[in-house]
Amino acid sequence: MKFALSWNTAYYGTGADQMSAIAQHAEGLGFEAIYVPEHIALSARPEPAQLALPADTEVVDPLGALAYLAATTERILLGTGVLLLPYHHPVTLAKQLATIDLLSKGRLRLVTIGLGTVPAEAAAFGVDYAARGRVADDAMDALRLLWAGDRDGVSHDGEFYSFDSLTSFPKPYQADGVPLHVGGSSRAAARRAGARGSGWFPGGRLSLPQRAELWQLVQDTAAAAGRSLDGFDHTRWGTIDMTTDDVAARAEQGVTRLVVAPTGSTVDEQRAELSAFAQRHRLVASS
Repeated sequence: MKFALSWNTAYYGTGADQMSAIAQHAEGLGFEAIYVPEHIALSARPEPAQLALPADTEVVDPLGALAYLAATTERILLGTGVLLLPYHHPVTLAKQLATIDLLSKGRLRLVTIGLGTVPAEAAAFGVDYAARGRVADDAMDALRLLWAGDRDGVSHDGEFYSFDSLTSFPKPYQADGVPLHVGGSSRAAARRAGARGSGWFPGGRLSLPQRAELWQLVQDTAAAAGRSLDGFDHTRWGTIDMTTDDVAARAEQGVTRLVVAPTGSTVDEQRAELSAFAQRHRLVASS
């Protein structure tokens, strides 16, 4: 089992020193990765999906935050949980992700994309809320095409994005590009993960039978598409106080990575929680 840290400025604030201190501490303890979430805009008239977040909640741009964390750490992998793909143009995003991956020497390995749950956010970008899944599919295809293209350029004629003979340089650090994982607990998200994803990161409050059904759907969709799931990541949320028995139970469900977040209100409390977690689960400290 791999373990990662989630850092959400909606809960911890936007202090750069605190963010880098916790990331460096997690890296030293042996945590594999750090995830940063995204909300590009919030509604001043909160919708049901936004009720837990006041309109003035400070949620930093995840790509800017990851670029900062790349510069203040050395080994920890970088991820988004989740990046709202329908609200990013793939031509611009291809350059942004490749740049972070290049400058971090290949550490941007856990970009997890999602669709967003706030209709006002979709409306602000002119995205049909009901069509945002198809927008994401088209964007995933365009991103990978741009990263794989050479100096002769690539062309794409998708449902939402089209371009002709474009080049996009620099390329990501690693030859396979930036892996794109799929977040979400719907059947559509499970099918997207199986058909297009490098991994699957479901959230939501699902029962064990529901989770098992969706995981099977991921596997069946991959098989139907002729895709191997060797190296495929099955990521889930965990809790900072989970026991070794809890981890073993997740492993039996096919989970390969757990993402946890500290609950303490101060840096010292957060450090202590992470240290206790690392000791309990025998993480290997970085040298």
